[in-house]
Amino acid sequence: MSFRTTVHESLPYIDAEPTPAERSAAESLIAAELSSSPSPSPSTPTPNNTALPPLREPRFSALITSELARIEQKQPLRAIDTSRYEDVTSTTSDTTTSTSQQQQQLSRAYAIATYLSGRETHLRLLDAHGRNAWLVGNWQAEAVAAVAERELAAARREVDRVSVRRRRAQEEAAGELRSLEAAWRRGVGRVLEAEAAAEGVRREVLALQRERGVGA
Repeated sequence: MSFRTTVHESLPYIDAEPTPAERSAAESLIAAELSSSPSPSPSTPTPNNTALPPLREPRFSALITSELARIEQKQPLRAIDTSRYEDVTSTTSDTTTSTSQQQQQLSRAYAIATYLSGRETHLRLLDAHGRNAWLVGNWQAEAVAAVAERELAAARREVDRVSVRRRRAQEEAAGELRSLEAAWRRGVGRVLEAEAAAEGVRREVLALQRERGVGA
């Protein structure tokens, strides 16, 4: 099987693990490279990139600004007046209350009655159907969990199959890769031998030229 058109980031089933000496040598080279490159200190300001546009000044509305100020001061949110939904029954009657105040109290009583009626309806429904709804919710959650578990198991099986195919492909190509590596090493050795022979011939030619020049 030829790997000439296939790119692999690593060949764990072919390449041998580095020896402790090779690993320490690589780590020393990495440390030397890191020590030679200047590292910016935290106190040194990072220069601005002139190619980037300047940051836009944020603009918020008055409502967002007030909300951010409330969060910064850690004040509680009081957006809804919950007192209108409290069943507060006045035990004293004041005959001097104005008409507008009576209308206000009547409107508040209507709001309280509507809220309490809806709350009572919800509690009755919860008491009647809450258990079944909880069981149905659990059944749906179990079904979703079962589907997720099946998908996870299928993904794991696919990963195992890919790993087996990867190992098989690398083992089948191991001989070809090793022969190519040996041929590359031999080619590099021959190139070095040719360069050494060429250097020797050049020196001989220079020596002969000197001898002829001296003899003339």
